[in-house]
Amino acid sequence: MNALVKAENQKAAEQKQYLTFTLGGEMFSIGILCIKEIIWYAQLTEVPMMPACIRGVINLRGAVVPVMDLSTRFGKAPTAVTKSTCIIIVEIESPESAERQNMGVVVDAVQEVLEIAPTEIEAAPSFGAKIRSDFIEGIGKVNGKFVILLNVNSVLSTEEISDMGRAAAFSDAAAEVL
Repeated sequence: MNALVKAENQKAAEQKQYLTFTLGGEMFSIGILCIKEIIWYAQLTEVPMMPACIRGVINLRGAVVPVMDLSTRFGKAPTAVTKSTCIIIVEIESPESAERQNMGVVVDAVQEVLEIAPTEIEAAPSFGAKIRSDFIEGIGKVNGKFVILLNVNSVLSTEEISDMGRAAAFSDAAAEVL
């Protein structure tokens, strides 16, 4: 009996939990350990000269939190705001400091939390994916369907987004000169 309980505890410890959501009709997921909360889509404050994937900022209990449109980040059309549109507040690593930073992510709809065993996760494909391979942590197999497991720190890289912002500002300034 004791061995059975230990085996079940070990199995539970190996499985990771992921929050699944839809984006443009596809199923994606993020590990729940980096998710702080989920809120309904609310009015955002736009910030000039930001990359196209940054929709703006929100006030979250006194803190300014940037909000990214994942669809735009993946090179697709901006997410249409509907009744089920949510913002997932995610905590990411900040390359500038040891502190973690909050970032909001706009998604079509939040689905459920799934437990996925490591044996049900395949490596990210090196080609053929509709998004960059470094954005993909793996592909989970759940009930005969595939779920794309996102690498949050790569997708929401503040360093890369800052570079995109500088490039956008430079192209805007160049356009004004012409």
